[in-house]
Amino acid sequence: MEITVNQQNYSVPEICSLQQMLDIVFIPSTKGIAIAINQEIIVKGNWASHFLIPGDNLTIIKATQGG
Repeated sequence: MEITVNQQNYSVPEICSLQQMLDIVFIPSTKGIAIAINQEIIVKGNWASHFLIPGDNLTIIKATQGG
């Protein structure tokens, strides 16, 4: 199925959890990131049990330091 991650299209298996998608998209570390699917934040504790559907639009945001 096709999904969009940070405005880039990816093909993932038909049954794919949010956690599995991170491995497919090559996100090396999940520390300090937040993920929204279709503009709804998904709590990190639910990543393994939240399954994607075709056409989902994901936004991955990484926290940074600065001032």
